[in-house]
Amino acid sequence: MMWMADRWEEYQVLDASKGQKLERWGKYILVRPDPQVLWETDMAHPGWKKPHARYHRSSKGGGEWEFLDLPEQWELRYHGLAFHLKPFAFKHTGIFPEQAANWDWFGPLLSSQAHSSPRPRVLNLFAYTGAASLQAAAAGAQVTHVDASKGMVHWARENALLSGLGQAPIRWIVDDCVKFVEREIRRGSQYEAILLDPPSYGRGPKGEIWKLEDQVFTLLAKCSRLLSPHARFFLINSYTTGLQAGVLEAMLRLAIGNRPGGKYASGELGLPISSRPHPPRPALDFAPFPSEGHGFALPCGACCRWWRED
Repeated sequence: MMWMADRWEEYQVLDASKGQKLERWGKYILVRPDPQVLWETDMAHPGWKKPHARYHRSSKGGGEWEFLDLPEQWELRYHGLAFHLKPFAFKHTGIFPEQAANWDWFGPLLSSQAHSSPRPRVLNLFAYTGAASLQAAAAGAQVTHVDASKGMVHWARENALLSGLGQAPIRWIVDDCVKFVEREIRRGSQYEAILLDPPSYGRGPKGEIWKLEDQVFTLLAKCSRLLSPHARFFLINSYTTGLQAGVLEAMLRLAIGNRPGGKYASGELGLPISSRPHPPRPALDFAPFPSEGHGFALPCGACCRWWRED
């Protein structure tokens, strides 16, 4: 299964070839590396020759940006949300556009409960620059946004102001996510929804080492203790190659168990590639192609969802 982030107006994957993707971010064209792009195309799109910036990966690890005509910062919008973008370490711009498929999924789950008392409580761990937090807040939830980087939390707060959500009920917390969860368990805190988007490797504010494969199941088990009896959903993403969607689902099923009315689904997140339409496919009695109608799709990591409907 592939969930497509296909409702963007200001972002687009124009082409992908030879380990790189050509993207439109608003009015700017960027070339960035992508390890999933193992195929080759004719690279006929003119953006390949005249991008506004290009990220060059180093054979020794990491890399650097080559800026041709790109501002230090610009804005991108998505259905009422707005984000500051800027190129920074390891090819990133401040947002992962494929995650829009998840925002579109959990937004209605929260908005259906937004008028309840109290509002649904959402815990967003490894919350980065806050896109998921803003979507949850816009849907009417109370949000606890946690990230180990003070700079990322500051950036998220800027995005909240830009989106008109400066006064939304969001707690901004700079902390090691694992330690925060452990303290919330001791405090008896509960949440109706948990978002978990951990990096493959990272460090906490005091140098704590995070390695996804070693710690993710333990963290999932701890997070499950924070789900309230009226929990709406749990979402986990992974960009680590070894953690496929089926692995995420197995871990989440073990951590959460069979709650009444709960459903599980796992798969990949994807972005349509606008310049690569599929040839016609044979008519079948079932639909095995989740990207049908979108043409060629760029896989962007694994995802597992648990949710409960009324």
